[in-house]
Amino acid sequence: MATRWDPFQEMDRLMSSVLSSTRNSAVMPMDLLREEDHYVLAVDLPGADPGTIDVSVEDTMLTIRAERTARSSSADWLVRERPSGTFARQLQVGRGLALDQITASYADGVLSLTIPVSEQAKPRKIEVQHASTPAQITQDAPAAS
Repeated sequence: MATRWDPFQEMDRLMSSVLSSTRNSAVMPMDLLREEDHYVLAVDLPGADPGTIDVSVEDTMLTIRAERTARSSSADWLVRERPSGTFARQLQVGRGLALDQITASYADGVLSLTIPVSEQAKPRKIEVQHASTPAQITQDAPAAS
């Protein structure tokens, strides 16, 4: 029995598997900025069911999950470009953030996270103590007999 191998179909399968791993990040575009003593992460989740949005932190890994449910699959679709299903994005965050104080809100299809900088990582002034000059020390010291 002969086996048929189509190199173009194999290449298409390979490219689909590579691109599917980056699909979730393309579906969840984000902006990240720093404002004074906190970071703001804004993730686009248009059409996501608000009850399915899940944000979790484990050690230094921030995970965002959401679901977008599809409309009736029994319909005769003419065009179907909006992806549905479960989407996830993970971000490795650095130390120096107060991960136990993250706040999240979802409005107008945008998930906003506020991530405070920890107290230990905030810039601070160190007071410099002024020592006496050596000449003053020798003048004030009693003479040795």
